[in-house]
Amino acid sequence: MKNRVFFYCAVLICGLLVLNGCISVDRTPDPRFYMLKHREGNEFTQRIDVPAGMINLIGPVDIPLYLDRPQIVTQDDLGMMNIAQFDRWGESLDTAIARLVIEELNLMLPGGTLEMFPCNFAIPLNYQVLIEVLQLKANLKKDLLLVAQWSIINPNTRKMLFTKRSDLIQQIEPHNYSGLADALSEAVAVLSGEIAHNLSILANQAKK
Repeated sequence: MKNRVFFYCAVLICGLLVLNGCISVDRTPDPRFYMLKHREGNEFTQRIDVPAGMINLIGPVDIPLYLDRPQIVTQDDLGMMNIAQFDRWGESLDTAIARLVIEELNLMLPGGTLEMFPCNFAIPLNYQVLIEVLQLKANLKKDLLLVAQWSIINPNTRKMLFTKRSDLIQQIEPHNYSGLADALSEAVAVLSGEIAHNLSILANQAKK
């Protein structure tokens, strides 16, 4: 009998404490995940003629260590980094960039074939595109800056055929993480256009 009384009293006390806010209830929000994706009607998507059967290897894509994490990293007006605990990339950022570049190039170079690094190097590759993200600066109140150094090489001889640094700025609209993902997708689309254009020049020169 005493045990029952003690039990009911304990339950009553715990209930009162919860109602009064004395016991904290875990209300941790669920994480939100974002992807880079091709946007229909993208003004940067263009069709470029390349020799049929041209096979291009995309990658590796290298990113700075501070971006090599699931959480989305932004900067404030003072340049301080903010790491969002509950707003995350749906895949590693280097993989996301490589995947979107391939998706964009498949639309721009319909005559070519794209492979993602690493791949079966027994495939007779024509060109390999190496991408290094030097900087990704995103201020949710303003815009996004993507700085990438990229090169096109002969995968058989490892000879450098073309190299360029691209500084790309896209406005973040709306000013939230979804808008950031869209802005980065647009920047990668512009980068893909530059890559497609120069792949076309090299391929058509080699055909002559």
